[in-house]
Amino acid sequence: MEFIEFKGKTVEDAITEATIQFGITSNELIYEVVDKGSTGILGFINTKPAIIRAKKKESFEEIIQEFLEKLFNMMEIEAVVDVSYNDEEKTMDINLTGPEMGVLIGKRGQTLDALQKIAQSVLNKHSEEFIRVKLDTENYRARRKDTLENLAKNIAYKVKRTKKSVVLEPMNPYERRIIHSALQNDKYVSTRSEGEEPFRRVVIYYNRAK
Repeated sequence: MEFIEFKGKTVEDAITEATIQFGITSNELIYEVVDKGSTGILGFINTKPAIIRAKKKESFEEIIQEFLEKLFNMMEIEAVVDVSYNDEEKTMDINLTGPEMGVLIGKRGQTLDALQKIAQSVLNKHSEEFIRVKLDTENYRARRKDTLENLAKNIAYKVKRTKKSVVLEPMNPYERRIIHSALQNDKYVSTRSEGEEPFRRVVIYYNRAK
């Protein structure tokens, strides 16, 4: 929401005008004083009204909705943004739908991950407490999780058969956790992460001692 200018005899009067127009309380208002005004001579000669620029405080959902819609408009991508915020758990789920979601997913979800990080950064600039953001489209996160879990089990079978370690492709922290979790109860293989971000990889290796 853009700032709107309001006038009144005093700054307090201008604030009241703003709250009436927006239908909110003063606690829900963001404003800046443009001119404090003047009562003039004898209270009526050369008086100047007080002027403020004000807008309604936006909810976390409104902030991220507006940001993403502007971003996709600049990218010329048609996308519907559905936002759900859990204040108790300090988490926000964002789901995108549209005809070009493959572009937003990107190679191995890299574009989707980047959008998620950007959205989380934008949101937390407006929050005193950290809010974790999960951004998804076409159920990609769940489908990717299934793919990685199957990959982990197949690679583990190969490692047990050959007793030779296998180094996987670079993955983000979320995907590495999926691999580690999928094999944590395997009796014969272990996992570890090696390298530096963004090229950190999971190593699956034979572990007789385990």
